[in-house]
Amino acid sequence: MLKERIRQLAKVVRENAIANRRHLHMHPELSYQEYNTAIFIEDKLKALGIPYERMANTGVVALLQGKAAPSDQVIALRADIDALPITELNAVPYRSTNDGVMHACGHDVHTASLLGVAEILAQMQSEFSGTVKFVFQPAEEVIPGGASLMIAAGVLENPRPRYMIGQHVMPELEAGKVGFRSGRYMASNDEINITVKGKGGHGAMPHLGVDPILIASHIVVALQQIVSRRANPSLPSVLSFGKIIANGARNVIPDEVKLEGTFRSMDETWRNKAHEKIKKLAVSLAESMDGSCEIEIERGYPVLVNEEVLTANTRAYAVEYLGEEQVVDLDIWMAAEDFASYSQVADACFYRLGVANEDRGITSGLHTATFDADETSLETGPGLMAFIALKTLGN
Repeated sequence: MLKERIRQLAKVVRENAIANRRHLHMHPELSYQEYNTAIFIEDKLKALGIPYERMANTGVVALLQGKAAPSDQVIALRADIDALPITELNAVPYRSTNDGVMHACGHDVHTASLLGVAEILAQMQSEFSGTVKFVFQPAEEVIPGGASLMIAAGVLENPRPRYMIGQHVMPELEAGKVGFRSGRYMASNDEINITVKGKGGHGAMPHLGVDPILIASHIVVALQQIVSRRANPSLPSVLSFGKIIANGARNVIPDEVKLEGTFRSMDETWRNKAHEKIKKLAVSLAESMDGSCEIEIERGYPVLVNEEVLTANTRAYAVEYLGEEQVVDLDIWMAAEDFASYSQVADACFYRLGVANEDRGITSGLHTATFDADETSLETGPGLMAFIALKTLGN
């Protein structure tokens, strides 16, 4: 009966969830600037009669305690609320009205879905036991990430949840389907900033200077051995440089070159070792070529680990709610997510929500100017998460 009850309510809240998603999509806000988004969330929670508090400046946390029977079980459900600095190219009625800012990673769907869960469970408060904590988290997209700030502000206390559940849209998966992976799922990510210094001069007389472009080129190539020859092949690693700035000219060798890149891994111990190897190799190589090198590695999000028992149970609940054919197993994903911070301190499960619809041309990837979501997912998302929450609480 629980499954049918939630399915019925998911159909009812779908239109509200779509309306909420479209409002959020039209009014995106960048990381750490989600002031109006937070107010919108608070207004919706207030209308549902769910108490809430502001946390970490633009984060919102709400509590709903079931009244069916006494229970000290607590589960937290998380949605991220920030957008990206991308100019939207979709010709849709709910296109972003904030030039240069877009919900291109589906956080509008996540937020609208979690508000839908709150709407479902508010109507079921007398029917379940345990406490549900709704976490609307800012700044997922920018290091150090809103998750770490929310944890520092006490989001996992008073009451402390035993479990943490999150979902993320997946444009490679058809709407109506969901995906799971147990254990290591998403990579850590660190930002690498290197400044190579030499001695500039005329391009026709390189022997009178020290060419930092040549040194930087050697560094980019040499550092790949950290991944190809020093990393255990069973632990995937990625080292990529996406930005090189050398402000010389066709015949002018500059004094310095700046490199910006990312390092990602699936193991925290190897991550730390790799940082030291990257620094040592870059500095020694620059010095061997008569230049110098300054390197800074800014630590980003940790490895995201889905607790195995919780994930197995959550997957089983998804099969029960949606059917076996709608639930798929996922490969590791070398992208990073600050939900990983929760997974380091609590039993956590982060799963994927399908939003693609090939017939309607909704297939664009995350972080693209044409990303969109099939809004039928705003029935699947709230319903499934509500079902997972109550089953995990023992209802």
